[in-house]
Amino acid sequence: MRNVSSLKGMHSLRTRNKTKKRSVPGVETSVYLDLYMLNKEKERLLKEDEKLCMRKVYIKKRIGEIDMEMNKLQRTDVADKLAPAFMAGVGVGDFSGIKKGWKKMYLGY
Repeated sequence: MRNVSSLKGMHSLRTRNKTKKRSVPGVETSVYLDLYMLNKEKERLLKEDEKLCMRKVYIKKRIGEIDMEMNKLQRTDVADKLAPAFMAGVGVGDFSGIKKGWKKMYLGY
């Protein structure tokens, strides 16, 4: 579920507390209201920080998985390139003449 704070560009808006402006000039406000607003903003920022930390952990985990997959593919690629040269040097023989036959199964109707 999306809320107002998850919309694009909303993170850079200045709130009433950040600007220290009042709708009625010269009127003193309650310290309790200021404390309440600052507390709410602090809670919101702490939640956002927690979400960012979780996202960062996921990103690092995914990068690790991608690195492992890339290493595995590179090892198999190197092994495929070295295998024919290795077999030719030892004199094992040529495997190009060997054909794998089809498995056949007869079905009765």
